[in-house]
Amino acid sequence: MRTLPCFVCLIAAFALTPFARAADEEGFKPLFDGKTLKGWVGDPRFWSVEDGAIAGWTTKENPAPHNTFLATEKSYKNFILKAEFKLRNHNSGIQVRSKLLPEYVVHGYQPDIADAHYTGNLYEEGGRGTIAFADEAEVNNIFKPGKWVEYTITCDGPRLTLALDGHVTVRYTEKDPVRGATEGIIALQLHAGPPMKVWFRNIRIKELP
Repeated sequence: MRTLPCFVCLIAAFALTPFARAADEEGFKPLFDGKTLKGWVGDPRFWSVEDGAIAGWTTKENPAPHNTFLATEKSYKNFILKAEFKLRNHNSGIQVRSKLLPEYVVHGYQPDIADAHYTGNLYEEGGRGTIAFADEAEVNNIFKPGKWVEYTITCDGPRLTLALDGHVTVRYTEKDPVRGATEGIIALQLHAGPPMKVWFRNIRIKELP
């Protein structure tokens, strides 16, 4: 009889892991194991794992010299990406179909995250700037700094769709075959400027044909 509570606890503990979360959603695979930054590259001064989440932060003593990123080692083409994020302050984002440059600079599509405005927009880092705007009033009903929110980002051919907690904020079709990347890395942003902190967890992906 003593083994039953332990067995139940084991099941409960497994159910909370990123791997179990991805397994619950058919076709999804975790990009973050909840313990290490295996599979990711970035400046170790700014990124670590904290309580099962990827934490990125800057301080007055350790500022970012420019926008800096934690990037996947692997590139992806067509996919559905899901990730929960929590922003303490300032500005962040999730890069998709992007290019990793020297010194952990990244250029490409960025579903935006910020403590004022911008969240839910589609931005192009190092390129055209904001290319699709979300309804700010609608986003404000979903996103609050300090609250966990789930981003769902779908890249399927020329179509990019962004959603916050299941509410679609942007539907964008790329019409520029030169500027519009069809494949690239996924990355998490720390913005230059005032000290900031952001967390990401339950990062998982379903690749599409």
